[in-house]
Amino acid sequence: MHVTSPTTATPAAGSAPAAPPGINSDYQTFLTMMTVQLQHQDPMDPMNSDQFAMQLATFSGVEQQVETNDLLTQLLSTTSSQAMSQMTNWVGEEARIAAPVYFAGAPVTLSPNPAADATKAVLVVTDETGVEVDRREMPVSSANYEWDGKDAAGNTLPTGVYSLSLESYDGDQLLGSTGVEYYAPVQEIRSSPAGVTILVPGEIEVNSALVTALRAPPAAL
Repeated sequence: MHVTSPTTATPAAGSAPAAPPGINSDYQTFLTMMTVQLQHQDPMDPMNSDQFAMQLATFSGVEQQVETNDLLTQLLSTTSSQAMSQMTNWVGEEARIAAPVYFAGAPVTLSPNPAADATKAVLVVTDETGVEVDRREMPVSSANYEWDGKDAAGNTLPTGVYSLSLESYDGDQLLGSTGVEYYAPVQEIRSSPAGVTILVPGEIEVNSALVTALRAPPAAL
């Protein structure tokens, strides 16, 4: 099984998010240094009041920054949890995404989007090592296309994760290459520092913001 991005653990429910360790460390260091400075200043030549006021202002700014980061962390955690809760009904639905495809023998429904002025569209398939295993011309259309999972020789590809791209041509001139969207069943909704993600077959994890459509599974249509 393969994942398109590192899997991140979801924080335990009810746990309080910690402030960034770097900021907390700087805050404690600043407080310690200022205390030592006050303890060891020359009573016959005390710190200039302007310098003292400036250090107090800096101290206050650091403290406010720590509090602000705590609040932002809590807000992001709450927002992410709410979004994940609202998306639980996605599980079992089919999401349209542009991501690597897990092929296990059954055809995969693609949603190609060739360039508007393209006269030719070519589907390019590469395996997990980046080796091209198929290159085929397909209709210049945004209509759904059933990818049969076969290589250039017509043999069915082994079970695994494959990357699909669509090259658009105007005659022989390449106009560009884009990812190809396809429909995949949503198996799980996850929360991560990057936001809410969905898990599809092949342990492929995709940010929910990249989902462009949802539909009922074909059997339920």
